[in-house]
Amino acid sequence: MSKPKVFEKPTGVKDYVPEAVARLRHIEYEVLECMERWGYSQIITPTLEYYDTVGVASSTEDKRLFKLLDRNGTTLVLRSDMTAPIARVVSSLLKDEPFPIRLSYHSSIFRAIEEEAGRDAEFFQTGVELVGDASSESDAEVIALAVASLQAAGVQKFKIALGHVGFLNGLLSEMLPGRGDAQTALKDCLLGRDYVGYREKLKQLGLSDEARSQLESLLRLRGGDEICRQAQQLTRDPLAQQSIEHLCQIWDVLKAYGVSEHVSIDLTMIGDFSYYTGMTFEGYAADLGFPVCSGGRYDNLLGQFGRPAPATGFALKTNRIMEVALSDREEAPYRVLIVYDAAHREEAFRTAKEMRTRQGLTVETRLVTGRGDWRVETLADDTCRVEGKLYRDVIEFL
Repeated sequence: MSKPKVFEKPTGVKDYVPEAVARLRHIEYEVLECMERWGYSQIITPTLEYYDTVGVASSTEDKRLFKLLDRNGTTLVLRSDMTAPIARVVSSLLKDEPFPIRLSYHSSIFRAIEEEAGRDAEFFQTGVELVGDASSESDAEVIALAVASLQAAGVQKFKIALGHVGFLNGLLSEMLPGRGDAQTALKDCLLGRDYVGYREKLKQLGLSDEARSQLESLLRLRGGDEICRQAQQLTRDPLAQQSIEHLCQIWDVLKAYGVSEHVSIDLTMIGDFSYYTGMTFEGYAADLGFPVCSGGRYDNLLGQFGRPAPATGFALKTNRIMEVALSDREEAPYRVLIVYDAAHREEAFRTAKEMRTRQGLTVETRLVTGRGDWRVETLADDTCRVEGKLYRDVIEFL
């Protein structure tokens, strides 16, 4: 018989103690406020969705969905992203809302994981969706907002890598016509950042030296706007050319926003190529080896819900941002303890009520029966310790 679970938790989930919650809520508040200033209104969708609609439409692999049955036998899923639920709302409750529609969110996300360290089965995302605008202006807007949101969250040093799914699709179609399996294998290598594997796959495809050299040169297409010109010379495919032109337009708008210094073009970066239809991007914080934000264009999703429309957006990985923004969070509140006896209860509560209206003050109250009930230790920095807890001030009503 297995030992009863007492303090253990399922793999991939965690508890958040008060200090961590304070950091999380601070990031959430600052980022959502930033998004609101850009015209994005917050939306909340259910934790549970139908598998046959939102579950199937999501970008998450089926094996990574948490599924359960309701009492009628209908398959439900815990939401694995926010994009598909928002597409459902835009196509139903907001079907009469004119485009473009700008929405923001902060939600917990659930994805089943393998038994491996460092992966979360439940995590938080804060993001936006801009629906109903296919222009390069809208793509640049969400990238510029991603930059502003990372700064609002307290991430000081970061870089956003910007790519385009259409360029790679066009290039591979031109170089490997009719070889869908080979194209997918190369995309899988790029998606996993396996550049050694990418080169090995090229060697196995039996290409001419010139064709292999052209496809290998893709790995060097990373940098500033000069990459657009280099990419245009690499292929004559119409889709690839159109995609690079769109990317150049995005870059010009980002320069107008004044944020191009935070962005680099990386044509090896394609995101989930089965989901995104255009530009795609990821944001990396200094000294952190995984993305703190990601996004892109997905023009085919809304059609699955009966309201075809172009769309673009991004999500911040709020849990990961907590790891790199610790020193940039707001100062701890000014914590006060009011100590009172029964005879002075009303006076103590009246003072506590007034003090709680002041910004940045946290006020606790405690009933004591005599001086022997409690002891204040004044520390060198003028803070006070009462039974192991720190306060900036202790007020007595005795």
